[in-house]
Amino acid sequence: MKKAWRNDAYSKVTGRAQFTDDMKLQGMLHCVPVYSQKYIHCKIKGLTGLEEAAAIKGVVRVITHKDIPGKANFGQIVQDYFMLTVDRIRCEGDVIALVVAESREQAIEAATLIEVIGEELPLLLDPQQAMADEKNLIHPGKGSNIINHHKIRRGGDIDTILADCDKVLQRSYYTGHVEHGYLEAETALCHERPDGVMEVRGSMQHPFSTRRFVASLLGCPLADVEIVGNPTGGGFGGKDDTAAMVCARAALAAKLCGRPVKMTYKREWSIRESYKRHPYKLEYTIGLKGKMIHAVKVKMLADGGAYTSVTPWVTWRSTVQCCGPYQVENVHCDVYGVHTNNIFTGAMRGFGAPQVDFSVEQWVEDCAQALDMDPLEFRRINMVTQDCETITHQKLDNHIVSLEEVMDKALEISDYVNKSKQNSHGSFKSKQSFSSGKSDAPVAYDKLYGIGLAISYRGCSLGAEGMDFCSAIINCQFDGSILLEVGIHENGQGAESAMIKLLQRELGVKQDRIRYNRPSTSHIPDGGTTVASRGTLMGGGAVVHAVENLKKIIASSVYEKLQCSVEEVKIDQDKVYGPRVTMSWEEAMHQMFLNSDYPYAFGVFQAPKVDWDEETGRGNAYFTWGYSCQIAEVEVDLKQGKVQLIGVSAVHDAGKVVDMDMIKGQVYGGFTQGYGMGIMEDIGLKEGRIVHNNFNKYKIPRSTDMPDFKVEFIQNPDPNSPSGAKGIGEPALEIAAAATANALHNALGKRFDHYPMILEKEK
Repeated sequence: MKKAWRNDAYSKVTGRAQFTDDMKLQGMLHCVPVYSQKYIHCKIKGLTGLEEAAAIKGVVRVITHKDIPGKANFGQIVQDYFMLTVDRIRCEGDVIALVVAESREQAIEAATLIEVIGEELPLLLDPQQAMADEKNLIHPGKGSNIINHHKIRRGGDIDTILADCDKVLQRSYYTGHVEHGYLEAETALCHERPDGVMEVRGSMQHPFSTRRFVASLLGCPLADVEIVGNPTGGGFGGKDDTAAMVCARAALAAKLCGRPVKMTYKREWSIRESYKRHPYKLEYTIGLKGKMIHAVKVKMLADGGAYTSVTPWVTWRSTVQCCGPYQVENVHCDVYGVHTNNIFTGAMRGFGAPQVDFSVEQWVEDCAQALDMDPLEFRRINMVTQDCETITHQKLDNHIVSLEEVMDKALEISDYVNKSKQNSHGSFKSKQSFSSGKSDAPVAYDKLYGIGLAISYRGCSLGAEGMDFCSAIINCQFDGSILLEVGIHENGQGAESAMIKLLQRELGVKQDRIRYNRPSTSHIPDGGTTVASRGTLMGGGAVVHAVENLKKIIASSVYEKLQCSVEEVKIDQDKVYGPRVTMSWEEAMHQMFLNSDYPYAFGVFQAPKVDWDEETGRGNAYFTWGYSCQIAEVEVDLKQGKVQLIGVSAVHDAGKVVDMDMIKGQVYGGFTQGYGMGIMEDIGLKEGRIVHNNFNKYKIPRSTDMPDFKVEFIQNPDPNSPSGAKGIGEPALEIAAAATANALHNALGKRFDHYPMILEKEK
């Protein structure tokens, strides 16, 4: 049996891997956050209990915004988040002070004594209400509670066009806050080195973003902060802003106290303070002509919570993909991000697509029903195809559009057509057994059965929402070993392993020669955030270009020894050779040492240019696209109000696969996370406060909730990607809830217009 491989597997399964909270430094202090227990939204008049907290045994310092040498406020797009509150509390997660003590227990005790003297302000918890309210502003300086407004204007007057359609459907959907659910809560360990550099270790998703937060709070140059990579216990998009702020606060405490400081969050603090997936309200009007989706009018409101974070980027992706993977001639789309006093929202795996897919993949089936058509046939007629034009006028002609092939493969491996004949549609009946792979006799069945499908196309990497480039360094040693570093971050997903395998494949050397260098912001340039399923695509592209440069350097050094021209030098199977002479890899590296040549290469991949017109929503939004189909099978026990997932089939076109074991693992985990989002996850938000603030109340799927998976890949090496790879992290999640919703519909005969799709017991 072939063994899966990860460069960090041994250290993690044996417990040798040191996560940040495992580490200690001599003289280390402990820092904890202080929250207001009284206010969600208020003007701050002052703080009480500061002196009492400082007097607790072991307390070294109590820190407020007045102690900050730099700026209290920062953010990735708009600098409206206060790492320590100054004049207002805007949501439950705001940190009003820090307590630093000799022990964590002492710091926690002291923190309970501090509270805000405040003037309570009205709570705005509904985005629609907040959007219309011009008097009560969460950020008065902005002049509005609207964070951003994206739009698409394709075709003519949408209301006139809809009035001329054969059939018109109206559908509304809403989605809830979703917690990332990473295993390791936020933690940071900081100390100021003798050279004056603040060294930061932490559980973070993007070291360079963290460095910007730290430098801003400390009021120092970026070069005075070094973020050293540590193993990270999961992120899923959630360890960017919040984790960066935890690191910045710990660094501030270390700076002010002159000693190393650790700050490790309780799960309750993490869930209280960390940003969530955006709740959406989506209103669709769909016009049909013949068998075609002729017109779509859509309005979306995304609850951005108290701070901007990356709401403009998240909602932009929702805009581009507002009609799912379908061709529509007439589109009128408005997407708003809106401030409320709820916990702020930001990046989470899927990044604005799961909410849209949940909606579109349900109303597409409703359209088919309205036309008395098979939903599969309706999808085939309307889906994007080779050389077609997307709703943003982008022609899909620079890569293979494989959506129908992906869907057909998923139908095949799931036996979808046969199984769909057994859908209960709300009525108990006999069910054919498919578990044995052969037609058994129908049996009486006391549960409702349904199988459902969803498809998607996803723009790869950042697209027009941000700058997109990455770098890689290959540093070959003269004994033949190799150091590799890439400007992406390992969050537990296997990014380092993928880069090692890519280097081995492209360079033609043995894999065990390669050591992934411990990452640091002082070693390699900023490569952008490890988000948007861009790790393998962008990082791998940089590795490929670095290999190309390295091969030229090696060839120009050893060609004379090989008795050939530079152009004739080849590297493969751990050898460097020409037409007549062959050297081992070690011999070639030694020869370069004798020639005083460095076998060192730097590679950069800059994403192909894209364009976007914000006024019309027109442009080439992404330089390439990925295609997906997922199928869910469910059994519903109405007596207990329980849903059991009994089968999953998934097929993805993620370009050229780098590592089949790891990419399947991404699909297993992604679907599980998307299924949990759709069926059970609920933070229980009440009056701006999170009720389900630990995993005893916030339910996520267990391994026992998941069945066996059937996963396959359509491999179309992407011509826009130097490695041929695209991405899988987010496509693996984004249609899981949609497929489950369609399965539940086929089981129960009813639609769900919201998630989590929690059932109530039948009497």
